[in-house]
Amino acid sequence: MSALLCLIAGFVSFYVLVYYCVFRSARCSSSVKLKGKTAIVTGSNTGIGKSTALELAKRGARVILACRNKERGEAAAYDIRRESGNNQVVFMHLDLASLKSVQSFAETFLKTEPRLDILINNAGVMGLGCTEEGFGMAFGVNHLGHFLLTNLLLERLKQCGPSRVVTVAALLHHLGTIDFSLLNSQKDLVSGQSTWDSFQAYCNSKLCNVLFTRELSNKLEGTSVSCYCLHPGVIYTELGRSMSLWLQLLMMPFAKLFFLSLEAGSQTTLYCALQEGIEPLSGRYFSNCALQQVGVKARDDALAKKLWEVSERLSGLS
Repeated sequence: MSALLCLIAGFVSFYVLVYYCVFRSARCSSSVKLKGKTAIVTGSNTGIGKSTALELAKRGARVILACRNKERGEAAAYDIRRESGNNQVVFMHLDLASLKSVQSFAETFLKTEPRLDILINNAGVMGLGCTEEGFGMAFGVNHLGHFLLTNLLLERLKQCGPSRVVTVAALLHHLGTIDFSLLNSQKDLVSGQSTWDSFQAYCNSKLCNVLFTRELSNKLEGTSVSCYCLHPGVIYTELGRSMSLWLQLLMMPFAKLFFLSLEAGSQTTLYCALQEGIEPLSGRYFSNCALQQVGVKARDDALAKKLWEVSERLSGLS
């Protein structure tokens, strides 16, 4: 019995140590109010996107839920209006897996909304398949769709400055690579369709997010727009809904024990969107509401510039 108790005590101690030292998230302490401001949050009908949108609404912002699913998007807008007491929360259709949809969203937004103060590129997928234009799903949604969206809205952001662009990346960008020859030949950053390829495609797309933010900050130099990317923490969301059932079942017990809540997972996004005085850190990467170092490939300015130029061509901007 004593051995069993020691084993249980050891497991609990290990759990507490790992949770508080590795997984537990810091909180955004900014008290900034957003009345009169407008924010877009992509993928905000669920997960940390919805949690982020709720906090922005509580601070008085007009919040645009940019989501693919109309029914779920309108339901999320209703939930957020009810919980925040803010009626300025609306759904607008955006399918990041379709560049035509991105263009349509931007056109509608610019015609109907006079302001844009915060753009949060939050939506993300991990899974196989292709976008409407034939790009790998992770590359097309996580990077290329957000790349086009940001560029189409940049002038409005500049007009309303000081404003911010916040892109949700991930710690897994350290494992990412970019093969431009593969991208040019297969419209993707992986060549296969296995579970491993799906994981690698996600890592590659997150490296793209960090490089995009780095180059965007260079292009925004001298303007009133700043940009940041971040690792939100380890969170159990619907990100893996495209994963195989057995893999989801395998992840579930670990997720329940260690992963952050949705509220905790939105804290670094909120920090990057709201924290006063971080404008000189534009282009940088954050985690746990603090500045962090990125991987070696993510510090490559030449790689960031080339990705930007290729993305311009692939998205139809050039």
